[in-house]
Amino acid sequence: MDFGLVLQTDPPGAATVGLMRRAERNGFRYGWTFDSPVLWQEPYVIHSRILAETDRLTVGPMVTNPGTRSWEVTASTFATLNEMYGNRTVCGIGRGDSAMRVAGRPPTTLARLGEAMRTIRELAEGRETVVDGTPLRLPWAVGGRLPVWMAAYGPKALALAGREADGFILQLADPLLTAWMVRAVREAAAGAGRDPAEVTVCVAAPAYVCEDTPEALAHAREQCRWFGGMVGNHVADLVARYGEHSGAVPEALTSYIKERDGYDYAHHGRAGNPDTAFVPDGIVDRFCLLGPVSAQLARLRELADLGVDQFALYAMHDAKEATVDAYGASVVPELG
Repeated sequence: MDFGLVLQTDPPGAATVGLMRRAERNGFRYGWTFDSPVLWQEPYVIHSRILAETDRLTVGPMVTNPGTRSWEVTASTFATLNEMYGNRTVCGIGRGDSAMRVAGRPPTTLARLGEAMRTIRELAEGRETVVDGTPLRLPWAVGGRLPVWMAAYGPKALALAGREADGFILQLADPLLTAWMVRAVREAAAGAGRDPAEVTVCVAAPAYVCEDTPEALAHAREQCRWFGGMVGNHVADLVARYGEHSGAVPEALTSYIKERDGYDYAHHGRAGNPDTAFVPDGIVDRFCLLGPVSAQLARLRELADLGVDQFALYAMHDAKEATVDAYGASVVPELG
């Protein structure tokens, strides 16, 4: 299993770079950042600095979207980074949540997302493709490679990931839901004539290493409760589309948002987010990895048995360095 670190690009940018260097020293192979240009600093500028100051780390957004940047700009950005640093990027992409909604726009359609994935990959790897009716090619993009990994939860999105994406990003670490979603992606890949094993599976969720005591676990839950709220934004979309009891989406995913009452993106992805009080402790425990290293290893082994290739650790809490170091000392050597 590979390991990645996921950060918001809060200023100062040098702090993000420093944490990514720390992650590489601890055996992490991927460095991910949010991509929401109103809420945080521009990620690709920081990605360039991360690549310059690390040797092996692969970097990318978790996740970008087709709506905030034109596709040829996104492709050119990745192609430039790959030319400078040797194909060490990955394009995580989804329909767009915070980046689009903060700007007053809805997430893009799945049809548009599928077209964007194909276009960005083709352009970044130097091939000609059609963008809005115009044939385009980046003539200087020679020898580049850009894997495109898609974030998804619902049935249609999972099917698109299986048909089109090089990797699947699942932003929660619940084994039951992981099994259901990985199976859906693999079935779609097989139905499209692909080898399902070729689709990389990345589970991304907060991890907080602490003692196995009620007090320590309660503190860890409060530091990570924001994640249930973030996932809840996507779940609310699914409930609106499919209905709560339709059977299209497991109720183990949808039932917890009944008490959800709006969401202010000013607190998005932050400990203490007041809009996530509706998230029960049980969801925090299921979606995140909390507690001692031994408990987290057990969960990670369960995820690996389900076909998860990478665990990307969200570190938006008050123990970033300690958790990265704990993983480097005990988790990465055991499973990496």
